[in-house]
Amino acid sequence: MAKLTVEDLPLEGKKVLMRVDFNVPIKDGVVGDDNRIVAALPTIKYVIDHGGRAILFSHLGRIKKEEDKPGLSLRPVAERLSNLLNKPVTFVPVTEGKQLEDAIDNMKNGDVLLVQNTRYEDVKDGEYVKRESGNDPELGKYWASLGDVFVNDAFGTAHRKHASNVGIATNMPGKAAAGYLMEKEIKFLGDAVDNPERPFVAILGGAKVSDKIGVIDNLLDKADKIIIGGGMAYTFYAAKGIKVGNSLVEKDKIDVAKQILDKAGDKLVLPIDNVVADKFNNDVDTKVVEGDIDNGWMALDIGPKSVEEFKNVLKDAKTVVWNGPMGVFEMPNFAKGTLEIGKFLGTLTDATTIVGGGDSTAAVKELGVADKLTHISTGGGASLTYLEGNELPGIAAISDK
Repeated sequence: MAKLTVEDLPLEGKKVLMRVDFNVPIKDGVVGDDNRIVAALPTIKYVIDHGGRAILFSHLGRIKKEEDKPGLSLRPVAERLSNLLNKPVTFVPVTEGKQLEDAIDNMKNGDVLLVQNTRYEDVKDGEYVKRESGNDPELGKYWASLGDVFVNDAFGTAHRKHASNVGIATNMPGKAAAGYLMEKEIKFLGDAVDNPERPFVAILGGAKVSDKIGVIDNLLDKADKIIIGGGMAYTFYAAKGIKVGNSLVEKDKIDVAKQILDKAGDKLVLPIDNVVADKFNNDVDTKVVEGDIDNGWMALDIGPKSVEEFKNVLKDAKTVVWNGPMGVFEMPNFAKGTLEIGKFLGTLTDATTIVGGGDSTAAVKELGVADKLTHISTGGGASLTYLEGNELPGIAAISDK
């Protein structure tokens, strides 16, 4: 997928509209985790170092009523960004109108300006109208009119059709390009799905089969093996006639699971043992069982034999994509399977290893192996949409080379 990148754009003296992902946790007016801000720095620095005027757009949280707005202002983000760039960042507390237009007109080459949370536009005069998240055509047109060129560096929202990504890109008289972060996501996920070095192994976890049906279906034609962990494994157990006790099962998806199993043959790798508990709680009786799970017990993590089996499948892999935990990762007693897989991925020095999704990403960071992996995706939902083989509107709207 050959898309224009920020390096293809004329930047000197240009008003460069940039969609970034500054959807970060804020508590008491202070940014809690600035990873997403740091991730955007290379593109921002490139723009200002080449004489561009960087005008940044981002959403923060969800705004459904006027009362949501004060707690979801981007002002703390502007302050943190200013510290990271070691230069002033102008924060404009509105999303449209004369105050914003004047602030942009007063910018000099190399200046940085952050517009207020784009989702302020979702509520107007107390009404939930979704102008930003519904890609209101007039809003996209207005924002596009504020700049000369557009850079989209927010992969985390690329699967959404918003006014601040698709709306600006399609109304921009100049070119729309990918930032460094977006370019990296397109490269690694695109290559993994469309042109993987083999063997290609996908690891899919999480609670529900329904969330991953599209991904499994798409990857069955592309991957050499698909490892299944997490709660969704037990819907496949049920489809195979294995007793699941009180484990999570989507009864209305058992037939779909059967179809997937028939199509997959030996490509699908399920857990062979499980850590089971008598209650959904961290501090409860547990045991490891193979095969059938008795009534009154529920599987909350993969067992030690499954960990070894999964490692055995992974050891020769040249491309690995991992999305979703192997167990109830938020409970320490049932996080071991996820952590073991994360640790093992860090040892695969001869493979392209890509991780996407909140819990998988949290696991590799907790283990300190993030720097040993090839790529950690910044968008769980977007990477899932990509793995399903679906077009991402935010990427489609970027100009082709």
